[in-house]
Amino acid sequence: MNSTHSRFARTWLAVATLLMVPVALAPVAAQQTATKPAPAKPAASAPAQTTPAPAAPAKSAATLDRTKMPPIGKTPILRVPTWTKTTLANGAELIVSERHELPLVSFSLNILGGSAQDEAAARRGLAGLTAAMLSEGTKTRDGEALSNAMQMLGASVSANIGTESGSLSFVSTSGKFAPMLDLLADMLLNSTFPQDALERLRAQRLVSLTQARSQPGSIARNVFPMTIYGSGHPYGSVVTTETLNAITRDDVVALHRAYFQPGRAVLVVTGDVAAATVKATVEKALAAWPAGGSKPVFAYPALPKPAATTIYLVDKPGAAQSTFAIGLPGPARDTKDYYAIHVMNMMLGGFFQSRLNANIREEKGLSYGVSSSFAFGRGPGAFRAGGDIVSAKSDVALVEFIKELKGIGGARPVTDEELKTAKDALVQSLPERFSSVSSVNASIRTLATDGLPETYYQQFGAAVSAVTTADVTRVARQYVDLDHLAIVIVGDRATIEGPLKATGVAPIVNLDLDGKVVAGK
Repeated sequence: MNSTHSRFARTWLAVATLLMVPVALAPVAAQQTATKPAPAKPAASAPAQTTPAPAAPAKSAATLDRTKMPPIGKTPILRVPTWTKTTLANGAELIVSERHELPLVSFSLNILGGSAQDEAAARRGLAGLTAAMLSEGTKTRDGEALSNAMQMLGASVSANIGTESGSLSFVSTSGKFAPMLDLLADMLLNSTFPQDALERLRAQRLVSLTQARSQPGSIARNVFPMTIYGSGHPYGSVVTTETLNAITRDDVVALHRAYFQPGRAVLVVTGDVAAATVKATVEKALAAWPAGGSKPVFAYPALPKPAATTIYLVDKPGAAQSTFAIGLPGPARDTKDYYAIHVMNMMLGGFFQSRLNANIREEKGLSYGVSSSFAFGRGPGAFRAGGDIVSAKSDVALVEFIKELKGIGGARPVTDEELKTAKDALVQSLPERFSSVSSVNASIRTLATDGLPETYYQQFGAAVSAVTTADVTRVARQYVDLDHLAIVIVGDRATIEGPLKATGVAPIVNLDLDGKVVAGK
């Protein structure tokens, strides 16, 4: 067994450590006493051998009355934790929030900016490969030794570079925090990026790309952004076989050197630590990380001129379902209409009770679930509505999608009850964002990566509550532009093109799996 196989086996076949939670049980006799009805006392004149009739069981006061709606539980209380901010000697920002209920610590080293800022279009996939290569070995440990060291500490480091931010993170017990931080620092500062590991990871991704071409959902995820942004925009440029094959080890080393710099880093520590002392621990682990770098500028090219609403049909012969992706470029996260859009989208397709899901899934039975969302990037993140539809009903679903998009814009006015339900769902879900050391860490780092004010969570409830039905209608009309929608449908062209055309919703343009127009069709 070679080192790669050995490390795989160690990672996936290791026996998990179970945390046993003691449960107090009543003694057996006590349980019997509590659950077994006492026999009826025989009358004095009855013969001794006569068996008494069992007493009727007492009616429990806690018996559920299924004819009545159960009462609504208490509204969750929002408790936003406090945190401290300081700066390390190398210029990285450090944020610490103490939480001592459990001996756990969540750590994240977050880098502002991502593939959209630091990756060339001809090298799409480089950022993801670079992040994956951090676990393939350092100057003192090969990949297997690194994996074994983490297993001995009962934790693992997750590395990721996304579109507009990246991170190295882990969750550990408080007693293992310092040694885990040392391992993370070793990966950050001493990775060797072995060529054989690069080839293995590249091969895995090439296989994944091939597999994705047979999956309608994956095809739609690639074709939709290319359609609305164009391949020249970072949001519309996707990883291809050509871009993956163009990546060299020198590219990986260069991106790592340019990207992971303390001047663009925000470190977040949450959990069972002391803010007064954790800075020294972090400084010691990252002492060899030299100062440098600066926060990126999130500048994006102009969007292409919006086309008139069009159905872009991608043929997937024999597909049992059609995947829909309907939308257009939306606003950036810093839009003044953020809260109104958030509320509007909840009603449209943001949760199970939304209009889209209630219609297309619950009433019509055309899908297991449909939804809508706004990406809200630092640039013009996309609005997208869609889901998987039973192939034979693709035309019916299209009509219903358009009906609901029109409806939220005023054709079917929003009711006060809908508005209240959407607001409650948003506000009452907020406390969950602070329910664990990991969720607290994620919530704090979101402020940094999205450029939000520190009072964002405290103000969220009031800002959502201030949204009116008029606001909802206004932003729906403004940001869900029915005249300039890209309707991407991946499905069996032979059976769905005719019915789709018959709806009269929009003209049809046929695309191949790469999002290119099929000539003569």
